[in-house]
Amino acid sequence: HVQLVESGGGSVQAGGSVTLSCAGSGYQVCMGWFRVAPGKEREGVAAIYSTAGMTEYADSVKGRFTFSRDNAKKMVYLQMNSLKPEDTAMYYCAARQPCRVWLGYEDPGEYNIWGQGTQVTVS
Repeated sequence: HVQLVESGGGSVQAGGSVTLSCAGSGYQVCMGWFRVAPGKEREGVAAIYSTAGMTEYADSVKGRFTFSRDNAKKMVYLQMNSLKPEDTAMYYCAARQPCRVWLGYEDPGEYNIWGQGTQVTVS
């Protein structure tokens, strides 16, 4: 039974940085980061497909966010720099199991394993 647990959220000033962590049991090939801002629908932020070495980012975070993983620690990270107030949201990591194709970040419904979320507030 795969479980994902996010951590690292908090309050930060605009222009600051935060690193989110997602601990998961096992090595997940397809993973994504998503966020839910107040009054908005779930939005994809970034996705990774390790089999093909693919990582992609939403235009809204490209150049500011970095999705990385540490396989030995069974962790993935979302490094968030140059944060803006519009980045304020609950952030979730997600995985798809099994996964043999590139899923991308556009459709949260492609992912079937979710963490509980961690709040990031930018003021």
